[in-house]
Amino acid sequence: MSHLRASDGTVLCEHDAADDELPIRGTRMRHKTLAGAAAVSGAAWLYWKFLRKPLLTWGASADEAAARLPGDELLENADGVATRAITIDAPPAAVWPWIAQMGPSPRGGAYTYDWIENLLGLNMHSADRVLPDYQHPQVGDGFGFGTNKMSFKIVEPEHALVMQSADGNWVWTFVLEDQDGRTRLISRNRFRLPKLKDKLGMIPMGPGSLIMERKMLHGISQRAERLAAEQNEPTDV
Repeated sequence: MSHLRASDGTVLCEHDAADDELPIRGTRMRHKTLAGAAAVSGAAWLYWKFLRKPLLTWGASADEAAARLPGDELLENADGVATRAITIDAPPAAVWPWIAQMGPSPRGGAYTYDWIENLLGLNMHSADRVLPDYQHPQVGDGFGFGTNKMSFKIVEPEHALVMQSADGNWVWTFVLEDQDGRTRLISRNRFRLPKLKDKLGMIPMGPGSLIMERKMLHGISQRAERLAAEQNEPTDV
């Protein structure tokens, strides 16, 4: 604390040095806030510019990512589209059973990281065997998926399975293409994101969905190839 005095010693005013710090602190806070906002904006720009497309099209060719697939008509103006694919060394007949039975218990699970799915309350338990009771999905049938429900909209055995959420904001398509005894499996997710928080949430969801779906596609591939090998084993006469 300093004092300004008159010639006779009378205190004219008092000055607290801490008062000088207030505008300085405010300026520093504003600079930190602006720097933080710039960093977030920069990270978002880098994601959209360089990372988003590879994350959303893992394994798929440019033609596959751009192709019109069954189920696209159910959600034409999607806010987000992920098209991922894998080639499986097995015919569609060995791949289809694993897709047909997908879903929460007692269905066959999702062949990904069950412990992560179940942290979200999805009750997924990935089966390693074909479940006869779930091999014939019908249009209109479906299953619960957390707080939502998925219903089968298109069923073409050994070729296409399309399901849509009850709120209409999510369409999930599987397409199986026969390639001389092998299968090209394409998985497409189309999302409508009606709220700003949903749009912002898709930024971290991009990497997360890739981790889960890559595991799923490899899980289907491993099971299908094993099933095909078992079916090709010679039987004793």
